[in-house]
Amino acid sequence: MRVAIVGAGIGGLCAAVGLQRAGAEVVVYERAPQLKPVGSGLSVFPNGIAALDSLGLGRRFRRITAGDAARLDAGQRRPDGGWLARLPEDAVSGLRVVHRAELHEMLVTALQPGSLQLGTTVSGVREDGRTVDIEGRDSRPRSERFDVVVAADGINSVIRRSWPGDPGLRYSGYSSWRGVTHRPVDLLGAAGETWGRGLRFGLAPLRDGRVYWFAVATMPADEKVDDEYARVRELFGTWHAPIPALLDATDPKDVFRHPISDLAQPLPTFRRGSCVLLGDSAHAMTPDLGQGANQAMEDAATLTALLAPVARNEAPAAAALDLALATYDRLRRERTQPVARRARALGALAHVPSRAGVLLRNAVMRVTPPSALGKQAKTVQTWSPPSGVSARTVTTSTR
Repeated sequence: MRVAIVGAGIGGLCAAVGLQRAGAEVVVYERAPQLKPVGSGLSVFPNGIAALDSLGLGRRFRRITAGDAARLDAGQRRPDGGWLARLPEDAVSGLRVVHRAELHEMLVTALQPGSLQLGTTVSGVREDGRTVDIEGRDSRPRSERFDVVVAADGINSVIRRSWPGDPGLRYSGYSSWRGVTHRPVDLLGAAGETWGRGLRFGLAPLRDGRVYWFAVATMPADEKVDDEYARVRELFGTWHAPIPALLDATDPKDVFRHPISDLAQPLPTFRRGSCVLLGDSAHAMTPDLGQGANQAMEDAATLTALLAPVARNEAPAAAALDLALATYDRLRRERTQPVARRARALGALAHVPSRAGVLLRNAVMRVTPPSALGKQAKTVQTWSPPSGVSARTVTTSTR
């Protein structure tokens, strides 16, 4: 089976590695001439780890990650450091934090040599979902035909935008700065987020003692900021320790900001013919639950499990592919769209605009039992890949 993966982000690479190990011939098209992953951190929860385990990547992943966050107090605090809500220990015991660049490098090195084509733009996928229009480094357009095409080309997916029913994007109302300290910083026994009025600050330890942090502010999507680092210091420099120390330990040139958007409406389908959407192209969500990359990993593991029974076939039967892709579409919409709604709702709660709203929010959070918060967290973080047995019930052919 020949598979094209459009986009060399985390989800696309996970799918590529999984399908290659299942026996498929995989090509990954990436328009960037060289890979330069953004240097920020990433929280991987038990559901993401389960996906990596099913893809055969779990052992490698654990070697490059930090489990220190699971040993810290976690939850939400006020800017003065007082706790609004604490998560029970078992709600974060499976959390591991990784530098995004290290995870990306791990996935690239797990690919079979020659399967990643950099500097190659996919301008579209035809209605059959099998024919890919490509422009390579030589700028000469060509087309390639595959059994399955996986569109993992991100929130601004060219492929999704070409489909009927694309809802477009909506701005959340807030933007986020991200940074990583250049030296270890003592977190004083706690991680998680701090919530103010229209402002948030989050932090998590990396394996070498450095700290990944993010700062979020309600603001226009196109607001001009002359000095991003100076703005972060202005907004958060007087918040509780160790936030000022984290900013002191961060190189100003490494601080970047981007507006937070998600899909304006859930997509009616993740599939068109033999082409499926994966990751942000399918279900771009706000990062308020930390689930964006985790859900992309789940997508990759699900697709791999469903296609594995026919992956080694040179000519997989149309009925087998149809069943596998239809099942992927159903399972992943049922799983990801409620998560996206919850993420959006949590972001709205964190950014209530009025002072009275903040007081009410804080009061409710203080009286919510930790057990209830833990149950909500585990609902999102509990997942296992499908067995793929249903796909095996369809007769396949080889040539």
